Amino acid sequence: MALLDQIQAGMVQAMKAKQEARLSALRMIKTALKKHEVDSMKPLDEATELQVMSTLLKQRKESIEMFRKANRLELAEKEEAELKIIESYLPSAPTGEEMDAAVEAAMSETGAASLKQMGMVMKAAQAKLAGKRVDGKTLSERVRAKLS
Repeated sequence: MALLDQIQAGMVQAMKAKQEARLSALRMIKTALKKHEVDSMKPLDEATELQVMSTLLKQRKESIEMFRKANRLELAEKEEAELKIIESYLPSAPTGEEMDAAVEAAMSETGAASLKQMGMVMKAAQAKLAGKRVDGKTLSERVRAKLS
């Protein structure tokens, strides 16, 4: 089932169950996906959907951090609830062991030994983790630690 169809079904369930917060978050997700589809003037494919959802996820994480710094806990909690809903529609994130294994395989595949070759290792590691929700910052930190 396409992601937009899953979200639409989730919206119907949220309406029936009178879950306002969930409904609001699903509407926000659907709006972001539709906006991207209209802006690009072509139908969404799986990779594009994942990219849009990852952007939404990153925005929520940044908002949570800012709200916590500003001592706005009620807004941070709202963002955390939205974050959980967004994550429920994304593929699972790789475990630490999976990321380490992908980095090791990428390093041996590319023959990288210094930080100058970090880009090659990152690209190869991301290819190994295709289909998973990979946080670029975390992967970058792991690659940097292995190369230094």
